[in-house]
Amino acid sequence: MKPGFSSKYPFRLPSWAIRLACRQQKPIQVARDRMRFVIQLALTNVTSKTGGPFGAAVFETTTGRLVSIGINLVAATNCSLAHAEMVALANAQQLVGHFDLGAAGLPKLELVTSCEPCAMCYGAIPWSGVRKVLCGARARDASAIGFDEGPKPSGWVMALKKRGIAVSRDLCRDEAVAVFQRYKEAGGDIYNAGKGS
Repeated sequence: MKPGFSSKYPFRLPSWAIRLACRQQKPIQVARDRMRFVIQLALTNVTSKTGGPFGAAVFETTTGRLVSIGINLVAATNCSLAHAEMVALANAQQLVGHFDLGAAGLPKLELVTSCEPCAMCYGAIPWSGVRKVLCGARARDASAIGFDEGPKPSGWVMALKKRGIAVSRDLCRDEAVAVFQRYKEAGGDIYNAGKGS
């Protein structure tokens, strides 16, 4: 896989996001630092007013090399599918040229996300081919500011583990939650609020 970031991904990224990704040439060895990178994506998405308070990225697990990034682009694209995780996974699949990020010949890949996956993103993870998921904030943290995270099985972590996908939670959780608070205080759009109530 050769590194590269493009505005021609399935989900077009704002120019600031492409610049930030291109500047990240050096692999990020420590999981906590990978999480801080995606939290910075989420925060910059908020401060740039280009989307919601969520960030994600796909990394090579062993080397820490950044493969792709994703930010929440739901309102910006008028597409309910454009969650940070979906954007990061779709962009990674385009970059590697395969729909299965776990395909033979590819390095082991992981999804790092500033918040636990919602129902939709949870459903996409097993089919994506990633072998590990690192989560910052909890779904209930997103729900606390009004986002509807959708119905997800209570045993979702174990369900992924049974499929060979490791899950780590609460990495830099307070930092990820602080981005939610900043978004709420700035009057950010809480789309799909209360759809499940």
